[in-house]
Amino acid sequence: MNLTRVRRPASVASGPFRPALDSHLEKQMDFETFFRTAPLPNPTRPSITGVVCGVRVDEIGAPLMQEIRYLDKLINEPAKRKAMTKVIREG
Repeated sequence: MNLTRVRRPASVASGPFRPALDSHLEKQMDFETFFRTAPLPNPTRPSITGVVCGVRVDEIGAPLMQEIRYLDKLINEPAKRKAMTKVIREG
């Protein structure tokens, strides 16, 4: 896993605690545990909208799947040169 590519989006979604985040990423923790133990989930995550795999992220009913798709958006959109603040609508 490329930690550099995942570190910032994961910290935006789960909280800015780099040592704990690095430990989770290195252990390849499953998503359910990762999100359940997130130190400080970003309260603006629900502002993430758009489509991932043909499904609108803001309309996903399963909480875990919605968290996974939020993370998808936080990884994929900046890779397309979209600013993180535009994805999470902070600015």
